Amino acid sequence: MDCARFSWNTTIDMINRPLPESNASFAGYAELIDKYELYVPMPVILAAISTKHTKYATDAWQVFTPRHAPEDTLYGHLVFALRYEGMDLAVLNKLFDKISPRDVEPFIIEEPNGIYARKIWFLYEYLQDVTLNIPDIKQRAYVDLVDHKLQYVGPSRPSKRHRINNNLPGVKDFCPLVRRTKKLDKLIKQNLSNRALENVGSIHSDILMRAAAFLLLEDSKASYAIEGETPPHNRAERWGRVIGQAGQTPLSKEGLERLQKEVIVDSRFIHMGYRKEGGFIGAHDRATGMPLPNHISARFDDLERLMNGLIATTNLLKESDFPPVLSAAIIAFGFVFIHPFEDGNGRLHRYLLHHVLLETGFTPKGMVFPVSSVILKNISAYRTALEDYSKPRLSHIEWRATDKGNVEVLNETIDLYRFFDATPQAEFFYECVYETITKALPEEVKYLQNYDLMKIFVNNYIDMPDRTADLLIRFLHQNNGKLSKRAREKEFAALTTNEIQAFENKFQEIFGS
Repeated sequence: MDCARFSWNTTIDMINRPLPESNASFAGYAELIDKYELYVPMPVILAAISTKHTKYATDAWQVFTPRHAPEDTLYGHLVFALRYEGMDLAVLNKLFDKISPRDVEPFIIEEPNGIYARKIWFLYEYLQDVTLNIPDIKQRAYVDLVDHKLQYVGPSRPSKRHRINNNLPGVKDFCPLVRRTKKLDKLIKQNLSNRALENVGSIHSDILMRAAAFLLLEDSKASYAIEGETPPHNRAERWGRVIGQAGQTPLSKEGLERLQKEVIVDSRFIHMGYRKEGGFIGAHDRATGMPLPNHISARFDDLERLMNGLIATTNLLKESDFPPVLSAAIIAFGFVFIHPFEDGNGRLHRYLLHHVLLETGFTPKGMVFPVSSVILKNISAYRTALEDYSKPRLSHIEWRATDKGNVEVLNETIDLYRFFDATPQAEFFYECVYETITKALPEEVKYLQNYDLMKIFVNNYIDMPDRTADLLIRFLHQNNGKLSKRAREKEFAALTTNEIQAFENKFQEIFGS
């Protein structure tokens, strides 16, 4: 096996993105990344200062007027970034790795009561795990660390030393952030949890139980189908029962390992529990066996720290006002990006979507939203949500192939998995939840109600065993309300032409064309 090293090209420009205007200049994070040569995954949106007096935005840039231009110093661009761009912990931590306390202490000492000086002070000590030679602030009003107008904030934890309310939606070892977008704000205002609760409350308990059972099984099958698998019926039922228990016990390492055992039926060739070697998603070169990664998992020696952080963030957010659908996206997608297990990560990732929605009370008790079924219908968008994270990070990981056809990561990569912008994943998943509650769930309930009406008609029209009536309705449903020639000649050869016509007409009346 060729054990060549694969690494990034350090000669490229840090900001490999054209400015929106020829005379524009970098500001905030863009300037810090460029000036300090921070090799980090590029923020989705960067800031620039125009020579014109019109503020506007593109898909890749926020463009500000000359009056917004910051002082061209470390402090000036940090303040600009926090004020206008929000929190990017990956960039900030990489910057703090490059500078020393001597670079930040002077402007904090000069302006110890300033809002942004205190935020930078807190962030430097928090991320670098150091204490600067600056005395505690004695009396000052507390200020929020994250601006709720720019990003969704977590529960507030006061830092007395800095007089800062730490409202990051996570802990130091796992803290993705989600930008406020028009799409997410609009979806959150839909109050989907209440809509689901109202819908569930208006459905007859028998119909609801049957719908829940069917949707649970369908979601289980869809979770396998997403990975190109078609499991035996009993295995799909078994995983459906596992999903049905989601949200009942707090997330833990032991619990996740038990779930992996439910996913992996035959573990003879699989290391169970957290990985003890590298991991990647992709293929192998046919000729050489060289790994061809689409995604490289977190280093195995970072797994305990990352997963403890993920579990701590789950517990932090579940009792807070943080939107539950965003929590589910952060936790579940964060899990699959870390990829802690050798196998079973995909289904556990989708299990976590259910777990968080149920644990936070977003999903009504006794119901499981068929989110995997909706994801399967939107599989291309799902892959895009995964690739939006993975593709930009591949060039930040130095690795070599092992003799086993695996990858060994050679550089520090923990920040790639604990600090990232989860907005694309949050938007994708919220749209799936919206489709589930407004379309998939009502459609299944309506189908069962129509099914019962059709079955009553069949039983009143002719004496027929339940299983035969069920088969008749299923055949009609599969063939758009018409009984096929094969069914007429085999299973339902005893029916007259008039009886078949009556059933077909009634089916069309109840279900529509």
